[in-house]
Amino acid sequence: MGALLQEDEESPLIAVNEAGRSPYVLICEHASRLMPRKLGTLGLSEADLQRHIAWDIGAEKVARLLSRLIDAPLLLQRYSRLAYDCNRPPESADAIPELSETTVIPGNRKLSADDRLARAREIYRPFHDGISLQLDKRAAAGVRSLVVSIHSFTKIYKDKPRSVELGILHDRDASLSSRLIKSFPNVDARLNEPYGPKDGVLHSLNMHGFSRGLQHAMLEIRNDLIDTERGQDEWAQRLSVPLIQAAAK
Repeated sequence: MGALLQEDEESPLIAVNEAGRSPYVLICEHASRLMPRKLGTLGLSEADLQRHIAWDIGAEKVARLLSRLIDAPLLLQRYSRLAYDCNRPPESADAIPELSETTVIPGNRKLSADDRLARAREIYRPFHDGISLQLDKRAAAGVRSLVVSIHSFTKIYKDKPRSVELGILHDRDASLSSRLIKSFPNVDARLNEPYGPKDGVLHSLNMHGFSRGLQHAMLEIRNDLIDTERGQDEWAQRLSVPLIQAAAK
């Protein structure tokens, strides 16, 4: 079976501030629009590869700033979600989407089982193994962990505008999200919007949070609010205090 990543291409896992003392472990599955060289552009234009379909605009910068502000470990995923969406399990059709929003992804069509396996083996597995190892190390050291994933979403989706600014998502455990939602009086913040469990977006948190009995939440920020350095800094600051306060309860 041929390899997806070439020898000089780096691991999908980027670990930042691994020794951070915060109880939070931050995850950012859609940090980058980088494509493994073997996949080229998947038949898309450069303009398409800069859109939300390829990555969560602003999420990486917010996550890095937040990691520094609250001294939390951060685990980022290096490659575009169009190569493999690490917030989906291998059995999900959306793990390697043939259609994203309304855009056909030519390079993801008619893949062989070996092609799909290579992407899961070389992108999905190393990323999630890295998260598991980080949480295992903390557990072995008796360090408390809460798991939070950082995402962004579009202001307009399939021609429908979204007014929500911050989504706080959960599936079977609402303990952390129910505390956080009370901390944003001047923000249009909503639980399980613009996505929720029915959309299949809680995979990482269910795997690393719920299965371990760790409190967890997904933070979805509207991407027009964090597409500049100023916005990214403002939102990292805005999120930092509520997270610290929620962990103390």
